[in-house]
Amino acid sequence: MFHSILLLLVAPADAPTQWAQLTIERRVIIRVPMAGKGRAPAPLAPQAKDASREKKGPRCIALRSIRSASIVVANGVDLTLADSHRYRARLERGCNATSFYSGFYVEPDEDGSLCSGRDELQARSGLSCGIDSFKRLVAQDPDE
Repeated sequence: MFHSILLLLVAPADAPTQWAQLTIERRVIIRVPMAGKGRAPAPLAPQAKDASREKKGPRCIALRSIRSASIVVANGVDLTLADSHRYRARLERGCNATSFYSGFYVEPDEDGSLCSGRDELQARSGLSCGIDSFKRLVAQDPDE
């Protein structure tokens, strides 16, 4: 977000008029903490099995509802929301989720949502990965 202000500097009457421009930038970054922080993740297989099944998810998730994140699969970051729902942010091709094990940052859009196809997760190391899609995670039936 940028704000520009045009200033007229007051000078004695016989001096030429001086103009100056000042630009103020405001940047907001939201940090998402990792659940079980404090230890590096074990190496993950590309298609690691977990106790959840993926279903079709939304295009966007409200940032204010995200409470924590975890790494369960190699190409996604699992998000836990305030209402206990869980979603998996599938990362774009070539991104490895283990880069985000110490947490990540998000620059919020004006709509306050984190959206696939638009937003990126930024690792503390400086790596950025786009979100390819969101998948809703549901508990898998133990008999399957």
